[in-house]
Amino acid sequence: MAKSVIITCAVTGSIHTPTMSEFLPISPNEIAEGAIAAADAGASILHLHARNPDGSPTPSPDTFMEFLPRIKQSTEAVVNITTGGGHGMSLEERCAGALKASPEMTSLNMGSMNFGLFPILDKPFDWKHKWEPEYLEMTRDFIFRNTFKDIEWVLKELGEGHGVRFEFECYDMGHLYNLAHFVDRGLVKPPFFVQTIFGILGGIGADIENLMHMRRIANKLFGEENYEWSILAAGRHQMNFVTTGAILGGNVRVGLEDSLYIGKGELAKSNAEQVSKIRRIVEDLSLEVATPAEARSRLSLKGGDQVGF
Repeated sequence: MAKSVIITCAVTGSIHTPTMSEFLPISPNEIAEGAIAAADAGASILHLHARNPDGSPTPSPDTFMEFLPRIKQSTEAVVNITTGGGHGMSLEERCAGALKASPEMTSLNMGSMNFGLFPILDKPFDWKHKWEPEYLEMTRDFIFRNTFKDIEWVLKELGEGHGVRFEFECYDMGHLYNLAHFVDRGLVKPPFFVQTIFGILGGIGADIENLMHMRRIANKLFGEENYEWSILAAGRHQMNFVTTGAILGGNVRVGLEDSLYIGKGELAKSNAEQVSKIRRIVEDLSLEVATPAEARSRLSLKGGDQVGF
């Protein structure tokens, strides 16, 4: 029997900026409301970043703690905190919120990579904030850093130290092999959650052949029974890619971090709108949507009663 589909919602991220969409959650209240509505719509995992009042990404643990308790009180969904943070943050800054909150899950990018957002500057935006075009332009000469030493540190500090399990973000084929390296060393144990990511400039392209190839290699490296496969794609590729992934037996991720749109040329008014759409598609395919309890069981999470918020 096909497993139920775990829906992750990435609520705000650090890629998009306020000028790009009036519906992007910025304040702690907006992030909390967006996350809770997404959970009500069917998301069992909430992938969370924090932002300053001007919309720029912040690693501040205090800002995270302004919305995490409210989300926990209002939903059963699994809270998953970024360790990717925003461009230009140090490793310690990127992990500060997670270290304070001790969540059930965090993200973990499986390698250093070019991460180009600068093509967005080609669009005719009237920027609200000076930091926005500067933030995008700096990615022309930017490498997101996660060395083997960095990854080991996160696995030790958050994994061993806090009982956190990870959304292993794999933006390219080499990231799967990096993960296999840590599996072979015994630093990562199944079941693990492999998030294959398509369409970011600097990572693997949003091509269905790449989706199939990533799945084949992951099965070869890990054994299909040892991991949960999830799919996300950036921008206009979001819905068709995750739908294909669900048909192939995968889990899915949507949210305003990954795409600002609900359809061609139409901005999504909320994260919940995207979650509702993919839930409808999944159920129309005669598949079931996983509950938070099912997600916790399949990912061997420590439970919401063991977090620090």
